[in-house]
Amino acid sequence: MALSIVLGLVLLFAGAELLVRGSVSVARRLGISPLMIGLTLVGFGTSTPELVTSLEAAFRGSLGIAVGNVVGSNIANILLILGVAALISPIVCDPQAFRRDASVVLGSAVLLAICAIPGVIGPAIGSGFLALLLAYVGLTYMHERRAGDASARLHETEAALADPSPYSLPAGLLFAIGGIAMTLGGAYLLVDGAIALAAAAGVSDTVIGLTVIAVGTSLPELSTSVVAAFRRQGDIALGNILGRSYNRWRSRPRSYASTSG
Repeated sequence: MALSIVLGLVLLFAGAELLVRGSVSVARRLGISPLMIGLTLVGFGTSTPELVTSLEAAFRGSLGIAVGNVVGSNIANILLILGVAALISPIVCDPQAFRRDASVVLGSAVLLAICAIPGVIGPAIGSGFLALLLAYVGLTYMHERRAGDASARLHETEAALADPSPYSLPAGLLFAIGGIAMTLGGAYLLVDGAIALAAAAGVSDTVIGLTVIAVGTSLPELSTSVVAAFRRQGDIALGNILGRSYNRWRSRPRSYASTSG
Protein backbone atom coordinates (compact mmCIF):
# COMPACT_ATOMS: atom_id res chain seq x y z
CA MET A 1 0.00 0.00 0.00
CA ALA A 2 2.60 2.58 1.09
CA LEU A 3 5.05 1.31 -1.54
CA SER A 4 2.39 1.67 -4.23
CA ILE A 5 1.70 5.28 -3.21
CA VAL A 6 5.38 6.25 -3.02
CA LEU A 7 6.28 4.54 -6.30
CA GLY A 8 3.24 6.06 -7.98
CA LEU A 9 4.24 9.56 -6.87
CA VAL A 10 7.83 9.06 -8.04
CA LEU A 11 6.65 7.90 -11.48
CA LEU A 12 4.20 10.80 -11.70
CA PHE A 13 6.85 13.40 -10.87
CA ALA A 14 9.49 11.94 -13.18
CA GLY A 15 6.96 11.40 -15.95
CA ALA A 16 5.64 14.95 -15.75
CA GLU A 17 9.20 16.32 -15.87
CA LEU A 18 10.03 14.25 -18.94
CA LEU A 19 6.73 15.15 -20.61
CA VAL A 20 7.20 18.89 -20.10
CA ARG A 21 10.85 18.91 -21.18
CA GLY A 22 10.19 16.70 -24.18
CA SER A 23 7.08 18.51 -25.41
CA VAL A 24 8.61 21.97 -24.87
CA SER A 25 11.73 20.88 -26.75
CA VAL A 26 9.65 19.57 -29.66
CA ALA A 27 7.59 22.78 -29.73
CA ARG A 28 10.72 24.94 -29.80
CA ARG A 29 12.24 22.82 -32.57
CA LEU A 30 9.02 23.28 -34.57
CA GLY A 31 9.19 27.06 -34.15
CA ILE A 32 6.26 27.55 -31.77
CA SER A 33 6.52 30.85 -29.91
CA PRO A 34 7.78 30.90 -26.30
CA LEU A 35 4.59 32.71 -25.28
CA MET A 36 2.33 29.91 -26.55
CA ILE A 37 4.64 27.28 -25.01
CA GLY A 38 4.48 29.00 -21.63
CA LEU A 39 0.70 29.38 -21.80
CA THR A 40 -0.02 25.79 -22.78
CA LEU A 41 2.70 23.15 -22.56
CA VAL A 42 4.37 24.42 -19.38
CA GLY A 43 1.17 25.33 -17.54
CA PHE A 44 -0.74 22.18 -18.38
CA GLY A 45 2.22 19.83 -18.49
CA THR A 46 3.20 20.47 -14.89
CA SER A 47 -0.39 19.72 -13.85
CA THR A 48 -0.17 16.27 -15.47
CA PRO A 49 0.16 14.36 -12.14
CA GLU A 50 -3.13 15.78 -10.85
CA LEU A 51 -4.91 15.43 -14.19
CA VAL A 52 -3.90 11.83 -14.85
CA THR A 53 -4.51 10.78 -11.23
CA SER A 54 -8.01 12.27 -11.20
CA LEU A 55 -8.87 10.69 -14.55
CA GLU A 56 -7.55 7.29 -13.44
CA ALA A 57 -9.58 7.51 -10.24
CA ALA A 58 -12.71 8.52 -12.16
CA PHE A 59 -12.35 5.66 -14.65
CA ARG A 60 -12.02 3.22 -11.73
CA GLY A 61 -15.06 4.60 -9.93
CA SER A 62 -13.11 6.27 -7.08
CA LEU A 63 -14.82 9.60 -7.57
CA GLY A 64 -13.98 10.83 -4.08
CA ILE A 65 -10.27 10.59 -4.89
CA ALA A 66 -10.80 12.26 -8.26
CA VAL A 67 -12.63 15.27 -6.88
CA GLY A 68 -10.72 15.42 -3.60
CA ASN A 69 -7.45 15.58 -5.50
CA VAL A 70 -8.65 18.56 -7.56
CA VAL A 71 -9.96 20.53 -4.59
CA GLY A 72 -7.22 19.53 -2.16
CA SER A 73 -4.43 20.36 -4.61
CA ASN A 74 -5.70 23.92 -4.96
CA ILE A 75 -5.90 24.30 -1.20
CA ALA A 76 -2.35 22.97 -0.86
CA ASN A 77 -1.12 25.26 -3.64
CA ILE A 78 -2.42 28.47 -2.12
CA LEU A 79 -2.13 27.81 1.60
CA LEU A 80 0.80 25.39 1.89
CA ILE A 81 3.06 26.25 -1.03
CA LEU A 82 2.52 30.00 -1.02
CA GLY A 83 2.85 30.04 2.77
CA VAL A 84 6.14 28.15 2.75
CA ALA A 85 7.55 30.30 -0.07
CA ALA A 86 6.58 33.50 1.75
CA LEU A 87 8.28 32.27 4.94
CA ILE A 88 11.51 31.79 3.02
CA SER A 89 11.44 35.15 1.29
CA PRO A 90 8.87 37.96 0.86
CA ILE A 91 7.19 37.50 -2.51
CA VAL A 92 7.56 40.67 -4.56
CA CYS A 93 5.87 40.65 -7.95
CA ASP A 94 4.40 42.89 -10.63
CA PRO A 95 0.66 43.22 -9.87
CA GLN A 96 -0.09 43.72 -13.57
CA ALA A 97 1.33 40.30 -14.38
CA PHE A 98 -0.95 38.48 -11.92
CA ARG A 99 -4.14 40.54 -11.59
CA ARG A 100 -5.87 38.81 -14.48
CA ASP A 101 -4.75 35.25 -13.67
CA ALA A 102 -5.57 35.66 -9.97
CA SER A 103 -9.05 36.87 -10.90
CA VAL A 104 -9.55 33.84 -13.12
CA VAL A 105 -8.40 31.48 -10.35
CA LEU A 106 -10.91 33.05 -7.97
CA GLY A 107 -13.68 32.97 -10.55
CA SER A 108 -12.96 29.32 -11.37
CA ALA A 109 -13.20 28.33 -7.70
CA VAL A 110 -16.51 30.16 -7.30
CA LEU A 111 -17.85 28.59 -10.49
CA LEU A 112 -16.91 25.11 -9.27
CA ALA A 113 -18.63 25.71 -5.94
CA ILE A 114 -21.81 26.87 -7.66
CA CYS A 115 -21.87 23.95 -10.11
CA ALA A 116 -21.27 21.47 -7.28
CA ILE A 117 -24.34 22.57 -5.30
CA PRO A 118 -26.66 19.99 -6.97
CA GLY A 119 -24.14 17.23 -6.18
CA VAL A 120 -23.43 16.25 -9.78
CA ILE A 121 -21.26 17.80 -12.48
CA GLY A 122 -22.21 16.24 -15.79
CA PRO A 123 -20.90 16.28 -19.37
CA ALA A 124 -22.67 19.56 -20.22
CA ILE A 125 -20.93 21.46 -17.40
CA GLY A 126 -17.65 19.69 -18.15
CA SER A 127 -17.89 20.78 -21.79
CA GLY A 128 -18.60 24.32 -20.63
CA PHE A 129 -15.49 24.29 -18.44
CA LEU A 130 -13.34 23.13 -21.35
CA ALA A 131 -14.85 25.77 -23.64
CA LEU A 132 -14.07 28.48 -21.08
CA LEU A 133 -10.51 27.19 -20.81
CA LEU A 134 -9.95 27.28 -24.57
CA ALA A 135 -11.47 30.76 -24.78
CA TYR A 136 -9.26 32.02 -21.96
CA VAL A 137 -6.07 30.62 -23.45
CA GLY A 138 -6.93 32.00 -26.89
CA LEU A 139 -7.83 35.47 -25.65
CA THR A 140 -4.79 35.58 -23.36
CA TYR A 141 -2.45 34.61 -26.18
CA MET A 142 -3.87 37.24 -28.56
CA HIS A 143 -3.74 39.95 -25.89
CA GLU A 144 -0.21 39.19 -24.72
CA ARG A 145 1.06 38.83 -28.27
CA ARG A 146 -0.14 42.34 -29.06
CA ALA A 147 0.68 44.01 -25.78
CA GLY A 148 3.95 42.30 -24.85
CA ASP A 149 3.16 43.07 -21.21
CA ALA A 150 4.51 41.69 -17.93
CA SER A 151 2.30 38.59 -18.19
CA ALA A 152 3.71 37.77 -21.61
CA ARG A 153 7.28 38.10 -20.35
CA LEU A 154 6.49 35.80 -17.43
CA HIS A 155 5.05 33.07 -19.68
CA GLU A 156 8.07 33.31 -21.98
CA THR A 157 10.38 33.00 -18.97
CA GLU A 158 8.52 29.87 -17.84
CA ALA A 159 9.07 28.32 -21.27
CA ALA A 160 12.80 29.09 -21.15
CA LEU A 161 13.15 27.64 -17.65
CA ALA A 162 11.30 24.45 -18.63
CA ASP A 163 13.86 23.57 -21.28
CA PRO A 164 16.87 25.92 -21.44
CA SER A 165 18.73 23.70 -23.94
CA PRO A 166 16.34 22.04 -26.42
CA TYR A 167 16.93 18.41 -27.29
CA SER A 168 16.87 17.13 -30.85
CA LEU A 169 13.43 16.49 -32.30
CA PRO A 170 13.63 12.67 -31.99
CA ALA A 171 14.92 12.92 -28.41
CA GLY A 172 12.17 15.37 -27.48
CA LEU A 173 9.52 13.05 -28.89
CA LEU A 174 11.03 10.09 -27.03
CA PHE A 175 11.05 11.98 -23.74
CA ALA A 176 7.45 13.14 -24.22
CA ILE A 177 6.19 9.63 -25.00
CA GLY A 178 8.17 8.18 -22.10
CA GLY A 179 6.75 10.85 -19.81
CA ILE A 180 3.20 9.96 -20.80
CA ALA A 181 3.83 6.26 -20.13
CA MET A 182 5.36 6.99 -16.72
CA THR A 183 2.52 9.28 -15.63
CA LEU A 184 -0.08 6.70 -16.64
CA GLY A 185 1.72 3.96 -14.70
CA GLY A 186 2.25 6.25 -11.72
CA ALA A 187 -1.40 7.26 -11.61
CA TYR A 188 -2.49 3.61 -11.64
CA LEU A 189 -0.20 2.73 -8.73
CA LEU A 190 -1.14 5.87 -6.78
CA VAL A 191 -4.88 5.30 -7.07
CA ASP A 192 -4.40 1.62 -6.19
CA GLY A 193 -2.52 2.56 -3.03
CA ALA A 194 -4.99 5.32 -2.14
CA ILE A 195 -7.97 2.98 -2.37
CA ALA A 196 -6.20 0.45 -0.14
CA LEU A 197 -5.22 3.19 2.33
CA ALA A 198 -8.78 4.47 2.58
CA ALA A 199 -10.07 0.94 3.26
CA ALA A 200 -7.36 0.24 5.85
CA ALA A 201 -7.86 3.56 7.64
CA GLY A 202 -11.65 3.29 7.61
CA VAL A 203 -12.12 6.72 6.00
CA SER A 204 -13.72 7.81 2.75
CA ASP A 205 -11.67 7.99 -0.40
CA THR A 206 -12.58 11.68 -0.53
CA VAL A 207 -10.56 12.30 2.64
CA ILE A 208 -7.57 10.49 1.15
CA GLY A 209 -7.93 12.50 -2.05
CA LEU A 210 -8.09 15.79 -0.13
CA THR A 211 -5.02 15.02 1.97
CA VAL A 212 -2.48 12.37 0.99
CA ILE A 213 -3.07 12.48 -2.77
CA ALA A 214 -3.55 16.25 -3.02
CA VAL A 215 -0.43 17.11 -1.04
CA GLY A 216 1.59 14.38 -2.75
CA THR A 217 0.74 15.51 -6.28
CA SER A 218 1.49 19.13 -5.28
CA LEU A 219 5.07 18.41 -4.18
CA PRO A 220 6.59 19.38 -7.58
CA GLU A 221 5.00 22.83 -7.32
CA LEU A 222 6.24 23.09 -3.72
CA SER A 223 9.83 22.37 -4.73
CA THR A 224 9.65 24.81 -7.66
CA SER A 225 8.26 27.63 -5.53
CA VAL A 226 10.74 27.00 -2.70
CA VAL A 227 13.69 27.16 -5.12
CA ALA A 228 12.25 30.34 -6.66
CA ALA A 229 11.82 31.87 -3.19
CA PHE A 230 15.45 31.12 -2.25
CA ARG A 231 16.51 32.80 -5.50
CA ARG A 232 14.30 35.83 -4.73
CA GLN A 233 12.23 35.12 -7.85
CA GLY A 234 8.85 35.98 -6.40
CA ASP A 235 7.17 36.28 -9.80
CA ILE A 236 8.11 32.70 -10.71
CA ALA A 237 7.01 31.38 -7.29
CA LEU A 238 3.63 33.09 -7.49
CA GLY A 239 3.14 32.34 -11.17
CA ASN A 240 3.83 28.67 -10.49
CA ILE A 241 1.00 28.64 -7.94
CA LEU A 242 -1.56 30.70 -9.85
CA GLY A 243 -1.00 28.97 -13.16
CA ARG A 244 -1.22 25.47 -11.71
CA SER A 245 -4.30 26.32 -9.63
CA TYR A 246 -6.12 27.70 -12.65
CA ASN A 247 -5.31 24.68 -14.81
CA ARG A 248 -6.20 22.24 -12.09
CA TRP A 249 -9.70 23.58 -11.57
CA ARG A 250 -10.26 22.55 -15.18
CA SER A 251 -8.62 19.16 -14.80
CA ARG A 252 -11.56 17.66 -12.92
CA PRO A 253 -13.31 14.60 -14.34
CA ARG A 254 -16.38 15.14 -16.46
CA SER A 255 -18.85 14.08 -13.78
CA TYR A 256 -19.03 13.00 -10.17
CA ALA A 257 -21.52 12.20 -7.48
CA SER A 258 -21.14 12.44 -3.71
CA THR A 259 -19.45 9.39 -2.22
CA SER A 260 -19.32 8.24 1.33
CA GLY A 261 -16.27 6.04 0.94
